Order: sequence, then structure tokens, then C-alpha cells
Amino acid sequence: MKIAILSRNTRLYSTQRLVDVARERGHVVRVLDPLRCYVRIAPGNMSIRYKGKAIKGIDAVIPRIGVTSTFYGTAVLRQLEMMGVYTPNPSDAVLSARDKLRSLQILAAKGLAMPATVFGDNPDDTADVLAMLGEPPHVIKLNEGSQGTGVVLAEKRSASQSVIEAFRGLYANFLVQEFIAEAKGTDLRCFVVGKKVVAAMQREASPGEFRANIHRGATARAATLSAEERRIAVRAASALGLGVAGVDMLRSKRGPLILEVNASPGLEGIESASGVDVAGAIIHYLETEAGASLQTPARRRSQRA
Repeated sequence: MKIAILSRNTRLYSTQRLVDVARERGHVVRVLDPLRCYVRIAPGNMSIRYKGKAIKGIDAVIPRIGVTSTFYGTAVLRQLEMMGVYTPNPSDAVLSARDKLRSLQILAAKGLAMPATVFGDNPDDTADVLAMLGEPPHVIKLNEGSQGTGVVLAEKRSASQSVIEAFRGLYANFLVQEFIAEAKGTDLRCFVVGKKVVAAMQREASPGEFRANIHRGATARAATLSAEERRIAVRAASALGLGVAGVDMLRSKRGPLILEVNASPGLEGIESASGVDVAGAIIHYLETEAGASLQTPARRRSQRA
């Protein structure tokens, strides 16, 4: 297969691992910076160019789109989809996962458990919005933050109101969630590929920190998931339409609670903690899902269009 990886940096661990594994398995791989792609949209003539040359003959694309390039990156991904290129994570699914409010609404509609979540726009409603959530502590999050940025723990109602006012002053979209104390600063990252969890790790926040993000100094170790945790992780990824996803959840008194679903989960932490060849699992999934349709004449005609 000819595989494209949408990534802004070829030296990133995740990008390099996917490149190395795909080449080891005999595939042709090209890393494309989505911000250097440019497109032509016309009926029956969809095309895309990169650094002065047409992009043709791509069989599958793996999006590794960062938060700051979500809009443009997903537009490029959508163009490739319209040219008949297979992707495990379609552009609409990436957009749904990147929007925390939207993704939680989709997951809730599927009956998947999560920390109680509220949001409101008007300052006059803040007291009632917080009353809907219950007593603090509260966790206040930017809607499109990543790696723990824009996530604040407010231990008193007055602190919650102050943080909300500050976010509103920055015209930032945010949500407020109940704090799950029994998780004790730990969470689970379940790496879903296709219809199964291929690896999992438990992350533990550093002393004095409640965010269990590795980028925030958290430590990680391999985790053994229950059957229910595996089932919930796969359902969450499927609900958002993602073939490759990092599902974060908390262990609580009332069972697993989903925090968020990541459409571009990093590979370094999960491979290091679990010892699993996650990159290999992703490429194998591409071979399985994209391979069957590669020789279909109609698809080839679509790619040439």
C-alpha cells in the first residue's frame, strides 16, 4: 500500500514509529505536513498538491492532526476522503472527538457513563449552572484543550466562579465537571484499534498535581482492564466513528467513567508502559480495512478523479 501520514513533524515519536513499522511491512510511506497541502475543489475533479506536486495514488491516510491545526488539517483529510482514500479516523470523527462538549453529548446519548458535566454561556446563569453540578471541587476545562492544558481544579465555589469568569474574559469555551476524588489522581488510557483494546496503561499524577497527563510529569505503567472497561472503551471509540483512539477513563465508585476520547493519541507513553507494538497494530488494521477495497475498479476510478 501507499500510505500517507498527516503530521507536522516527521521527528515526532508517533510519526516515526508509524513510518518505520509501515516500511518494515513493505509499504510506501510519505509524511505530509497538512499545512503545506493545498486543494482544488470542483465537481468530478478533486485534487490535492504538496510542495508543487500532485498527490496521487494514496491508498490510506493516518491523520496525526494537532489541536492548533484542526480546522485546516481536517479539511485536507476530508479532501483525501473525497478522493477515495481510506482512513481509520474520518474528518468528521476527528472533529467530534476534538470538541469535548460535542463528544460528551454523543457518548451520553449512547448511554456511556462520565463525570457529570455542565456548561453555560451567560454570567447571570453561573450560580445555577454550578448548582446543577453540585458541591465543589469542580474541574473546569477548556473545550479544545489538550495534554492537560486549560484544566483547572477549583476546590471552592468561589474559586469555580473566578475561573469561569476568567475563561469568559478570554472568550474561551469551557465545561465544568464533577471531581472524582476516589480516582486519586490516576486514570486509564485505553488504546483502541478497530474493535479491540490493544494496549492500556494507568497514569498517576505527580505529587501535588491532579492531572494524570504524562506531559505534566505523570508516571505510567501497564494496566489490566476488566471486561467492562474494555467494552466501554471500544463502544466510546465506535460512538465517535474512530478506528484508532485513546480512550481516557476513571475508575470510580459507580464504575468506569469516560473523561475523553483522543483521535490522535500518542504512541510513546503507551508503548513504553505496556510493551505493546501499538504502531504495528495500527498498520495491521490499515492492511485489513483498506486492503480489501484497494483493487476495486470503482475505487481506483474515484482516486484518479
